[in-house]
Amino acid sequence: MKLTYNCPVPNTFGLVVRAACLLEYDSVQELRALLSDDHFAAGLPLPVMHVGGGSNLLFSGDYPGTLLHSRIGFMEEGSADADGWIRVRIGSGVVWDQFCAWAAYKGYWGPENLSQIPGEVGAAAVQNIGAYGREACQLIESVECLDLRTKEEVTIPVADCGYGYRESIFKGAWKGRYAVTAVTFRLSVTPRPELDYRNVRDAVIVRFGGDVGLSPVEIREVIGDIRASKLPSPSEIGSAGSFFRNPYVTPAQLEEIKAIAVRDELGTVPNFPAEEGLFKVPAAWMIEQCGWKGYHEGNVAVYHKQPLVLINANGRALPQELIQLKNKIIASVRDRFGITLVPEVEIV
Repeated sequence: MKLTYNCPVPNTFGLVVRAACLLEYDSVQELRALLSDDHFAAGLPLPVMHVGGGSNLLFSGDYPGTLLHSRIGFMEEGSADADGWIRVRIGSGVVWDQFCAWAAYKGYWGPENLSQIPGEVGAAAVQNIGAYGREACQLIESVECLDLRTKEEVTIPVADCGYGYRESIFKGAWKGRYAVTAVTFRLSVTPRPELDYRNVRDAVIVRFGGDVGLSPVEIREVIGDIRASKLPSPSEIGSAGSFFRNPYVTPAQLEEIKAIAVRDELGTVPNFPAEEGLFKVPAAWMIEQCGWKGYHEGNVAVYHKQPLVLINANGRALPQELIQLKNKIIASVRDRFGITLVPEVEIV
């Protein structure tokens, strides 16, 4: 266990915000014992919140309570079954891309399209991260948690996790109740590449001359190249990756957007069929049409290669600057297209 008072809050925005207390634990048994100690728990500043690596959080200011953070770092693998599937159990504190690299070099298919997404395994299961045609929930078999109310360990099957687009029951009805301690993934030892998302197949063919007989390591390399061409590295420029969710619109809303595009000579409106008869319209396209791509204001900016990304442009940004920029973008997209963008980033 590591207990630190008045410490920097983990966040990939590079914001200078502090927490009254940060409690990092190395096992579920350690966390349960600490929280079951009424004398110890009573001394922790309130409120208590569980965090990962801070890659999907924007703290609006210093946090007055206690942040819990997992350092559970194991990676365990079982044996492949007759159908070519293997189950791996990963500690919640493992860096997500470390897991992706480990799986790829083992020859296990599944996480390669999700390579280089910042954050940790536990947070990935909460956020249901997704990219390039794949979501975490497609790989997850079960999520192990500690119930922070009862101090009991529970294993929740994927069917009960309420997964949707960037959603889970851990962000909704169960928000704040559970600390994710481990995740079991179902991966494939036989090739199952996902290349049909936008330009992934083209990028694979350009780099390797074809799309047959490739390894998950090679697919991971291509995904890394695509991400590097569009997204800043949090180690160099503070950001949380994509700040906004892609909106799902009704057919009538899509027709309204198309009419606006014709009126304003914006060209073809990109859209993709989604569940329940809805259509996904890229938020990046709407933001760019509103003139925000590359916009700079004070210490913050909209990334010049990807308008979904809000950045701490010079390392000196204040939380309120990012929040104000977010609000301006939402208002302008709503005024022009009648669509209210929803942040993917959680503001605390």
